[in-house]
Amino acid sequence: MEDQHVYKTVELTGSSPKSTDEAIRVAVERASKTLRNIKWVQVLEQRGHVENGKVAHWQVTMKVGFTLEA
Repeated sequence: MEDQHVYKTVELTGSSPKSTDEAIRVAVERASKTLRNIKWVQVLEQRGHVENGKVAHWQVTMKVGFTLEA
């Protein structure tokens, strides 16, 4: 049946000095270079590194799901 899928998940952590959204985008775009058929992302944790009283860097840990090939 074509509408049935099996997904595999991997955990990634993306980082960015700009935003959590960019950290997610960076991680997914990089993973797409070696993982095919990425279909979804689930954010597990967000955190920021603080320097001199300001957030200097964002990190986002996420699960990425992709379909297995036949």
